[in-house]
Amino acid sequence: MAERVASLGATNVVVDSDCLLVGPSRVGAPEHALARQTWWGSFVDPIGADGKMGLVVVVWASSANLRERVGLWRVCRRLRECGIPRKDVVVVELDPPFRGLDTRESAVPTWCSASELGTLAARLSEAGPWPRERYRRAVRLWSQYTAADPRPLAQSCARGVEGFPELAPLWVFLSSFFPRRDAEGTLRLSRFDELLMTLLSSEWQTPLAVVGHDMRSGMDLWRMLSCTGDLFLPRRLEHWADHSSNAFVERAPGPKPPNAGYPLLSEVYRLTERGMQLRDKGLDQITDAPSLPVAGTEAYSPSAPWVLLDDGRLARL
Repeated sequence: MAERVASLGATNVVVDSDCLLVGPSRVGAPEHALARQTWWGSFVDPIGADGKMGLVVVVWASSANLRERVGLWRVCRRLRECGIPRKDVVVVELDPPFRGLDTRESAVPTWCSASELGTLAARLSEAGPWPRERYRRAVRLWSQYTAADPRPLAQSCARGVEGFPELAPLWVFLSSFFPRRDAEGTLRLSRFDELLMTLLSSEWQTPLAVVGHDMRSGMDLWRMLSCTGDLFLPRRLEHWADHSSNAFVERAPGPKPPNAGYPLLSEVYRLTERGMQLRDKGLDQITDAPSLPVAGTEAYSPSAPWVLLDDGRLARL
């Protein structure tokens, strides 16, 4: 994409490829960079802070890629921090060429595929700055996304915000990471973790084998991973294997050596009997599961836990 944009005469082309749908996010640039560096092990903010970028062209998919849409909110906020006027920010929204398979029975839409650049030159000639109110809404959405209290974002997603059709499917996705409390008061794993533990078994499996099992059985893990990226799966399995001494998930060396560039094959995992009980009967306490940063908050937080109710609302435990 950077090469295509540069071939049209753009200078100082940068690519912001960080997937903000997983891991922590913070409203301010320094705090956000530190949080992302801690999560990934390394992070470089692609947008300079000197305010000398000139005309900025931002290219994103139109409603087709959740990670790009959230990234667009952050870019609007970041450029405002840099002092770049809204009138100098040209937003190019590409129509999605493919919306994925039938999603009627899927918990997560499959419209997270990469955007098609196609008629980029024509799009650039037609594009212009967003209206003031729409730009302001994008900045406000980033503030909601990075807030410690996720309820304002959930409410915006439920009500809808003009110009941002990604909100409803975004909340379907984000809510899948929060533990659930049913009508009887039983604590349950998040939809993502329950799905993961359903795919695991007492037999050793690599993360790649888990994905293959999911695709053969027609479940939804691969749909979620199309939004998070493949590396989130081994990361979450590591969380479970490293979590306290409860041993719900066990880990062993895989067929490929560690740090050799095969993260989906370098380790194997299996579900213990205690893990099966946790999956089937629920959690005794919120700390049975490893915490997980989600946007500006944390799922399974021992200090400020949020739970997803049967009606889709979040509530304090």
